[in-house]
Amino acid sequence: MAHLSADLLKILRCPVTGSALERRGDELVSTRTDDDGERVVYPVRDGIPVLLPPTAA
Repeated sequence: MAHLSADLLKILRCPVTGSALERRGDELVSTRTDDDGERVVYPVRDGIPVLLPPTAA
């Protein structure tokens, strides 16, 4: 994963659950589950988090 600052990660929130995000390889993952009981996963492309809800992507 390209560099994503720890300060930025602290303020980013999942647009679906409103929860914090944590790194998992080349992805960011919500720390809470959505209405379906799944953790929402967002790709990081060229160091830029793509925080579009799965239905919009």
